[in-house]
Amino acid sequence: MTDDRTIVNDKRPLLGMTLAEVRSVCAEMGMPAYAARQLMDWMYTKRVASFDAMTNLSQAARARLSDAYSVGITPPVEAVRSVDGTVKYLFAVKGRSQTEGASFVEAVYIPDGDRATLCISSQVGCRMHCQFCMTGRQGWHGNLTAGEILNQVLALPECGTLTNLVLMGMGEPMDNLDEVLKALALMTSQEGMAWSPRRITVSTVGVKDTLERFIRETECHLAISLHASMPEVRSSLMPAERLWSMTEMLDLLRRYDWSGQRRLSFEYILFRGVNDSPADARRLVRLLDGLHCRVNLIRFHRIPDAELDGVETDAMVAFRDYLTQRGVFTTIRASRGEDVMAACGMLSTSKMEKIGIRK
Repeated sequence: MTDDRTIVNDKRPLLGMTLAEVRSVCAEMGMPAYAARQLMDWMYTKRVASFDAMTNLSQAARARLSDAYSVGITPPVEAVRSVDGTVKYLFAVKGRSQTEGASFVEAVYIPDGDRATLCISSQVGCRMHCQFCMTGRQGWHGNLTAGEILNQVLALPECGTLTNLVLMGMGEPMDNLDEVLKALALMTSQEGMAWSPRRITVSTVGVKDTLERFIRETECHLAISLHASMPEVRSSLMPAERLWSMTEMLDLLRRYDWSGQRRLSFEYILFRGVNDSPADARRLVRLLDGLHCRVNLIRFHRIPDAELDGVETDAMVAFRDYLTQRGVFTTIRASRGEDVMAACGMLSTSKMEKIGIRK
């Protein structure tokens, strides 16, 4: 088996560069400007991982590129398949300090009939410390680059089957917004993956100063991790509430029009005795009044040492029905991949501890 410490290439990757940046590389390599679009096509359309395979470039150009750069498309180092068909992939990324040979992030492929969704990560770990999330337990160890975000998509064996993409994996996207926006631009631009932004959803707890920038600079769908109808309850579950309150966040969201094709949704994990009462349902209806949005109810997937319990299916159905009857479009999200720790809130790179790279 390949040593996980040595699988990350130290050469600068082209993946994640803008067309203008790739043009600069071409100029540096003595290549014509039009070669930049050829390189983008090889990476984003053909998903080629080696310069040697880029046959419309001269052999000399390929050699010069190989000496100084890497493509940046690297396969996952591990895959674990669930009984329901979900696949959890482990990707190695360059270590975030000089003493680390590699760090790791997880992505989850979720096939469902004629749909196939990929859940990807934006950070190594997370500093939001939500009480119900395994990623938050491991702390924050660095931001992913745009290329490392894109690699989770382009290096996926099932990439060609994907219909939807969600940034709901490890990390808080608004805490790494520059690289996330760069990755989204490459996913949706014609010289990149040419995806519609309507196929992409970005999830956030809501980070002051960056959420509004995200809304203004991309047309991708937005999902807010809410999980409570009162600030004090949300604060006990999500420390980020203390930095930027849900009421301030909702005030911001109301400044924008969500009645078109762009979707605004709220994620709500139901915890027994915490946020699942009829009073919570009533407050949630009032809280979201006037917002064109939907609510996704999510089952709690137990993690070690969490002093929280989920609710039974009947309770979820009753909560959903109450919201729906009062005009709040509400769904219950199907739980996928729980047996391989791939469900919501369960992503964690325990691989790091297992191979001794980070304690």
